[in-house]
Amino acid sequence: MIPAKIDSMSITTIKENGVESIVDWFDQHKQSFYILGWSYLRNQQQIEELFYRSIIKVQKELPRFNRETSFEMWVTSIFIHTCRELSDDRSLQVSEEGEPRQDLLKALDQLKEYEKKAVLLTYVIGISREEAAQLLQVSVEKMKDLLFSGIQSLRKEMGYGTSFDGCKEYHKNYIDYLERTLDRSKKIDFEKHIYHCQDCQEDLGNFQDVMLNLPERMEDFHVPSGFTENVKDRLAVKEKHEKQKTKKHKRMGYVFASIIALLIGIEVFTHSFTNLYYTWTEEDQQLQAFIQHGLGKRLNMEAESNGVKIKLKSVIADDVQTLVFYEIEDTVKENQYMIDNDEGVSIENEYEIMSHTTYPRYYPPDLKSDLNNIEKNVYQGKISLRPLLNDKDTIKLKITKLHKLIRDDSEQNNFINYENMEYETGKWNFEISVTKQPSIEYTLDEKTEIEGIPVRFDKLTIAPTTTILHCAFNYEMPEKRIQNLNFDNLKVDDKILKADLYGNSFITENGNWISFQTYFDPLFGEKPKEVNVQFESVDLIYEDKKFIELDAAQAYPQTFEYAGSTISIDKVEVGQPTTVVISNHEIKNRAYDRFEFHVVTENENEVNLVGMDSEGVLVDKNGIVYDMNKNPFVYEEIEQPRYFFTVQSMELENINTEEKVIPKRLEIYEYSTTKYLDDVVKTSLE
Repeated sequence: MIPAKIDSMSITTIKENGVESIVDWFDQHKQSFYILGWSYLRNQQQIEELFYRSIIKVQKELPRFNRETSFEMWVTSIFIHTCRELSDDRSLQVSEEGEPRQDLLKALDQLKEYEKKAVLLTYVIGISREEAAQLLQVSVEKMKDLLFSGIQSLRKEMGYGTSFDGCKEYHKNYIDYLERTLDRSKKIDFEKHIYHCQDCQEDLGNFQDVMLNLPERMEDFHVPSGFTENVKDRLAVKEKHEKQKTKKHKRMGYVFASIIALLIGIEVFTHSFTNLYYTWTEEDQQLQAFIQHGLGKRLNMEAESNGVKIKLKSVIADDVQTLVFYEIEDTVKENQYMIDNDEGVSIENEYEIMSHTTYPRYYPPDLKSDLNNIEKNVYQGKISLRPLLNDKDTIKLKITKLHKLIRDDSEQNNFINYENMEYETGKWNFEISVTKQPSIEYTLDEKTEIEGIPVRFDKLTIAPTTTILHCAFNYEMPEKRIQNLNFDNLKVDDKILKADLYGNSFITENGNWISFQTYFDPLFGEKPKEVNVQFESVDLIYEDKKFIELDAAQAYPQTFEYAGSTISIDKVEVGQPTTVVISNHEIKNRAYDRFEFHVVTENENEVNLVGMDSEGVLVDKNGIVYDMNKNPFVYEEIEQPRYFFTVQSMELENINTEEKVIPKRLEIYEYSTTKYLDDVVKTSLE
């Protein structure tokens, strides 16, 4: 129901669980914030970017949060500020016509800025007038004026006419009267006047229609399936590492030296030889492949600050991204540094020259490669920037912060310690002349079914830096639907292209279909003739409702059957807060990985979910259980991993009352599971 009532989440819980709790908080309130985002922005990708940036900002600013304001108001202010940043982004405004806007959004667009904020905070986010006034830094009386003028403007834009005949001296009473907060004496006087004034009756009626129907109009907005998961994926990749190992490059040795001497001797040390020379001497195998196929532009641009030297080795640009290979050397100490797109990197002319219809790709740091284990003060990596709008342009790249890579020898995988991340600041500026390489698109017309659900293959894009498979799956079956679809590889003729672990992105909904893209390794060579798509797994959601009556006076644990499993209700404890704990430690042949549920109270009242926790185990295809705490990165090496929730708990409090929550019923509405696939779909590109 909109407006949503924002709960008072425990700051202690958020600080203990970090970004996971922040994501959970946004997930609980995604409907209202999704609408708030659409009132400022123009397409689905911008909305996803909005949630992503807001979560990152909340996480970064959390240590500076003070309790003078509520957590809810503080987060809302950050969210609105981020809305304004993205809406003011001139390059994003290019795509304003890309997605049609609903009539309500068009009407909101016509409001003055403060009127718009007042209406959204009150009737979408659902906070009180007093809190909204504090957030907008205006008086409560001014807030009421903004709400009145905002609703009046909406009346005009929503077809209620342009003239309003109510008596102006009574306009100030409309909102208080409809919200039942008008003083008794004023209420009596107002009702007497309305009884005798036909104009005020009609005017108040129209005003009431807009004001009270506004929340119902908001319910027409639906958050797309997989939206939160897509944001979570972007956040998760910031804390993971690339598994792929780079094989040690074989050096040319004396043979190479002899070839150089021979070429010099016959005076063919030309520009073409220089390119060949760089191809042979390049130690980064991926960059070497680009150069060999004439795609990479050799840069060797350097900038030094505070004893740290950054060398830009090459740049490859296409319609998907602008890929920059770099080397960082600490000339003073034995430190390794990396460049992080999300912090300390900016493009001075980004709005003018770069597209904002796609996101930069994420490439995790690779400390396991032989290349980055030769010298302790040198690190080689790559970053992805947004693609260029034009075929040629100059990128004004500014770097002000580098992340120090900390190796922990106590961990067998030498992972990066993100909790104690250190930085090096400075000024490294580059102007890079870039030429964008063309991509090739192949229209596909293949269909298949996964677990009885139709899946469609629409297009294959072969870009210099990546290969993209454009797909869609149907979600009109309410009892079973796909949450995520994963591929293992593409076999293009005789070449195997592995799927990018971080390369799935949902694009849009169209009718009963959800379109998405999966990224694979780049494809070099001749025009392909045939593609085999190898599926890996599918994440499914099954609608399976079950209601279990709860009675805190009874003894626990108690059990019930669900989805073929016996589940235990371990605790129902009434207090401040009230705690409910359920568990199922039996994972053999279990149908579900986790299930979604909520608790209904004795009085059917709305309650705050002030705490949620879970435990689980990671299991491979043979039933072997792994301890994620001992080896955080073993996941990527496990064959067909599944994560089973074994314990789920929640803490509940009443909204706007100190009465204890009395649980009445546990309502389960769906469960999710992962299934591994061996399906292959073949399609011809000829």
